[in-house]
Amino acid sequence: MAAPDIYNPPLSTYPSPLEGYEGLPPLSDDKNEDGKSLKNAEAERSPAYDAFVDPLDRGRRGGFDVHIYYFQANPGQTAYARALHERIRREFPELRIYRFWDRPIGPHPVAMFEVNLFTPAQFGAFVPWLAVWRGPLSALVHPNTTDGGGDADPVLEIAVERRNHTQRAMWLGERLPLDLSVFDKMAQNVAAAASGTTGVSGDDQKAAIVGSMSG
Repeated sequence: MAAPDIYNPPLSTYPSPLEGYEGLPPLSDDKNEDGKSLKNAEAERSPAYDAFVDPLDRGRRGGFDVHIYYFQANPGQTAYARALHERIRREFPELRIYRFWDRPIGPHPVAMFEVNLFTPAQFGAFVPWLAVWRGPLSALVHPNTTDGGGDADPVLEIAVERRNHTQRAMWLGERLPLDLSVFDKMAQNVAAAASGTTGVSGDDQKAAIVGSMSG
């Protein structure tokens, strides 16, 4: 059974970035003392400094996953990745840090390990740190959002997960192609489970794929 059309829409829709800022006076084109940057109007401190904004997950999963990749057949990268994994565990013990995989898993094309970030402060500290210390390795930084369909619509839930790993993702270093067929197969499986054509429940299928992506 093919995945529903909603899973791979031709275009995604986006809310306006100015939602909630309508009707304000125009901003000035005046420059700061450096003669280049623009002067901004006084404003209250953005709440994004203190908590992840909706629809980022502020619960047990965390707002962002960081997948740090290495080529498992390359001894130099493997050694560096192991050292980096240990360094992160020692310097950032408050983060959720998963096991060190020695092979590809889920949609990830090469071996990796994963770190979860729960607050803007953790993101602001760890991602710049990783930009310096990632060495020869690449890292995928993707959001975890709560705008999926949940148990009521597991296919939409997977569609959102796919979008988080692609359209909404950020990269440090070289971008690696993910195996997106993992999401397609998962969507097909939960669609089949929903129609009663398979003995495996949609929830079980979803749990399996989320588990494979989360270490």
